[in-house]
Amino acid sequence: MNLFSAVADFLKPPPPPDPVVLQAMERVCELVDPMLKHASGFEKQLAGPVQHALGYCAGLVASLPGPIDINRHAFANDPLVHALFATADDIDQMLGRSQAVRDFLAEPCSWESDHFYAMFAARRQEKKQLGMEQQGEVIRNDVPQRVLYFSGQTLIEPNCQLENTLQGLRCKALESLARTFHAHVEVLRHEREGLRVDAAQERAHLTELRGSTGGSAYEVGTRHLADLDGKLRQHAEALMPEHLLAALADYLQSPEPALHLTPVSITVDRLGVVRDPVAADFSTHTLNFPELTARDRRLHLAMLARIRRDEALEAVEMVRDQQHRFMLI
Repeated sequence: MNLFSAVADFLKPPPPPDPVVLQAMERVCELVDPMLKHASGFEKQLAGPVQHALGYCAGLVASLPGPIDINRHAFANDPLVHALFATADDIDQMLGRSQAVRDFLAEPCSWESDHFYAMFAARRQEKKQLGMEQQGEVIRNDVPQRVLYFSGQTLIEPNCQLENTLQGLRCKALESLARTFHAHVEVLRHEREGLRVDAAQERAHLTELRGSTGGSAYEVGTRHLADLDGKLRQHAEALMPEHLLAALADYLQSPEPALHLTPVSITVDRLGVVRDPVAADFSTHTLNFPELTARDRRLHLAMLARIRRDEALEAVEMVRDQQHRFMLI
């Protein structure tokens, strides 16, 4: 390559981003602030970080364990499924009350297979109690115990095709990142409005003090107003589209704090009582699962699940019948 070719290649405009990246950029801006698209260098500055975030979300979804079968048989035979629900009937209640499952079963595509996939999520909880425990050859009463249980069981992105479920989860992961940054922007806007009110009140107070004999109070108020004005300018600059775009690009380059999976390992017995892994025996099981930290900062167990369509249909009909009876009563 000669010098002129090298210069010509250098002066060529960069190729446009991949259509998938462009679509993701549009979605991120829609959720964060549509005005970002009017910022100088929008496409050039955001294309790389969005592509990085897409790769991160894909890796996150790919690391979800499963799919595991969730049904009555699994409740009886799989220690993890047994721990996820208090009773086998709770599986039917989850399926029957899930709006996502109801909507999916109402679509013709739900008949493509005799089962479907979804992401299962639930919140890990613990409670303290006094119970019986065998210590050596002695059974003791009123022994402090911690009991593991789960709440808020739900299914996300049900689909007959596993790849479609995974793609939906990848999109939701990116949206979660965008909504987290949007929440940060809303906090800045709320703080800016509070500073405006405080500055206005301080100006009114200084007007009353002006000309009075309280010189020291006026000086203190003046310094306070200058401090408020300085903070107000900082917030105003941070909310400018150019500054927001730069902050968003940095955020998408390092999305781990906002969205990540943490491995959890906990040993329990059949009743959910937490046991010391060192003292584990045939009556205990060690449960391994990841917990997802997302926008609301609450931890959720997350894994892929496989559900039989006929069992889901029966559960939906059962819950509808229960709701109908309740209305009649």
